Amino acid sequence: MSASDWIRDQMQRSVAGALSGFERITAGATYNPLDPQLSSDPYPLYRRLRERDPVHRSYLLRGFVLTRHEDVLGVLKDARFSADEKNSPGFEKQMRRMRKLGLLEPDKEIPISMLRSDPPDHTRLRQLVSKAFTPRAITAIEPRIEAIVNERLDRAAEHGGMELISGLASPVPVIVIAEMIGVPVEDRDRFTRWSDDVVRGMGVQSIRDARISVRASRELEHYFKGIAAVRREDPKDDLMSRLLEAEEEGDRLTTPEVMSILQLLLVAGNETTTNLIGNGLLALMRNPDQLELLQRNPDLVEGAIDELLRYDGPVQATSRIALEDVEIGGRTVRKGQNAFVVLGAANRDPERFADPDRLDVTRNPEEHVSFGHGRHFCLGSNLARLEARYAIRGVIERFPNLKLATDEIVWRKNIILHGITSLPVRF
Repeated sequence: MSASDWIRDQMQRSVAGALSGFERITAGATYNPLDPQLSSDPYPLYRRLRERDPVHRSYLLRGFVLTRHEDVLGVLKDARFSADEKNSPGFEKQMRRMRKLGLLEPDKEIPISMLRSDPPDHTRLRQLVSKAFTPRAITAIEPRIEAIVNERLDRAAEHGGMELISGLASPVPVIVIAEMIGVPVEDRDRFTRWSDDVVRGMGVQSIRDARISVRASRELEHYFKGIAAVRREDPKDDLMSRLLEAEEEGDRLTTPEVMSILQLLLVAGNETTTNLIGNGLLALMRNPDQLELLQRNPDLVEGAIDELLRYDGPVQATSRIALEDVEIGGRTVRKGQNAFVVLGAANRDPERFADPDRLDVTRNPEEHVSFGHGRHFCLGSNLARLEARYAIRGVIERFPNLKLATDEIVWRKNIILHGITSLPVRF
């Protein structure tokens, strides 16, 4: 779900009033995006929705909330559902409101986003971008990922403890994606701040968060344009140069498309991987039997990454818009309505995964949907797995006495991107 000021205003006026009709009847199984529990531990609510109302009518989200694996997977691979928000009847009204609030420049067109587009635009963009994300390119940076992780853990070993988010989970993907794009070392701190601020515009947010996000996005675009101008004159062996040179059957990426893709890669390559590493290490420390199993058998870590993705994934939900009336679970999603697919709920569906609320690092959850499915399956999934594997394996191998150093875990207030603000540990 994209940033929506309309939704926020409606909820601030009266959440109780909006939870009308069918939502009142299903009290105790209502998806309320403002519920703080959704940011910290959403899984009890997911379970209630799956059991009581798996195709849940939500007036706040202008559609239906889907929590069963079968339904979520079905929508993600169904061409009758669109990722393009222009297909929503309220899109133009939302754009006018965003311009009025200063969140969108009056005469500026919204660039086509690979994340929120359909074929043929999505197909063209993905084909061009994939040239910069070949298996060979990812394999080539593996030694660098290992070196970054070891450098961070060497520092931690000198102190007997560390804060795992700021000390490891965040710097590793930021440094990797910054180096891939071609961002100079001296600009990494600004790069990280921009990334954090852009993310504030995802999910249901306040007007203030939306403005911070838009400002960061504009600053980042200006910064990227500066690098792009240099790379056009003097190409390097980096992602920026490859995107500018990428071509498929005579087609090239436009400058706005390159800027949009770089911002998408920044968020996808930073925030989500940070959450994967942080959530994964927290889950292991909260399940000491599984942590001990990996410490005895470090080679299991590679396979365990998918179980950590299933168990507490970094991306909890996404949405699609019905292009025609579609029946799901005996209910009809009307043309133009949202199908809000809860990936985190699908990954805990007992119809698909035995004993789903139990972490089992020997499980092989091939059908988890943490990276999406179909044509929008995460292009950077292999990079994310690689970074998480080196980070998590490095921690559990280097620090066998790993323990949480706090009883209070603070989760980021975001129902889409699921992660913690800090994770202090001692060795």
